[in-house]
Amino acid sequence: MKPAIWLAALALPCAAAAFEPTLPQGAAQSAEAINPATSYGLLTGPWKDGDAPRIAIEGPRTDSAWRLRANQMTTLQILAPLREQIAAAGYEILFECETDACGGFDFRYELGLLPEPEMHVDLSDFRYLAARDGSDYLALTVSRSSESGFIHLTTLAAQPITVATPTNPLAQDRPAPALPPTPLGTALETEGSVVLEDLVFESGKSTLEGEDFSTLAALADYLSTRPEARVTLVGHTDTIGGLAPNIAISRQRAESVRARLIERYGVAPEQLGAEGAGWLAPRASNQTPEGQAKNRRVEAILTSTPS
Repeated sequence: MKPAIWLAALALPCAAAAFEPTLPQGAAQSAEAINPATSYGLLTGPWKDGDAPRIAIEGPRTDSAWRLRANQMTTLQILAPLREQIAAAGYEILFECETDACGGFDFRYELGLLPEPEMHVDLSDFRYLAARDGSDYLALTVSRSSESGFIHLTTLAAQPITVATPTNPLAQDRPAPALPPTPLGTALETEGSVVLEDLVFESGKSTLEGEDFSTLAALADYLSTRPEARVTLVGHTDTIGGLAPNIAISRQRAESVRARLIERYGVAPEQLGAEGAGWLAPRASNQTPEGQAKNRRVEAILTSTPS
């Protein structure tokens, strides 16, 4: 599995030179993540036709999140003074967008934000800004819940990455051996799909409860060793309610799992899709509570076979 990038409150000397915003009164930092050397795609345009324009940056990266409790400002009221500060600090605004104009769900999950609850994003109300000052870059995302505002700032400094020369020069021409798949990976490659059995959803709910799940860790491990593999997460429901709302809630369940895999387990966003089937594919009778619980599930389907 890819290493988690966030080391809360760890101060590293080679972190990106951070733009330090002046925040509204009452803002409290909820999390910080520092990575001394990483690759990042800074989005500079809206998500469209499966991708978005971006600038590839390699170097130190810092992610910071703040919560504005009991703050009733709109996302524009939160962002506007920060945008002025960014411009005053000498940054050039590269791109700015709001919610649907950004590209909605797919755009938001390309940002690599700190996870819930440290950073909350309402998919119907968020704003984004990207800026540059020489070799320093930043990405600002703001959103809000019913009672609080949220701010996320990613700062990066583009730097050359030094790669050590191998002791044996011929070694660099040898492809790394592929690791054998985990049992979950074997099931994916032989059966085509697996049910993520340890995920639990209440009827009518899409929230993924709990912190860590063995099936998600195993799926993330598999995808990290098979970067060419693509998996679609498919949500399912019981038969309580109409088909249309159940298809919607089942897709939301799949999106919740996709978000957790990206944000907590470090899976590359392009390796994961999310769809919903509602109650069209039960695996148990919906006439009992036990059967309904079994039908509320998310499956992982292998959509491209690793070579």
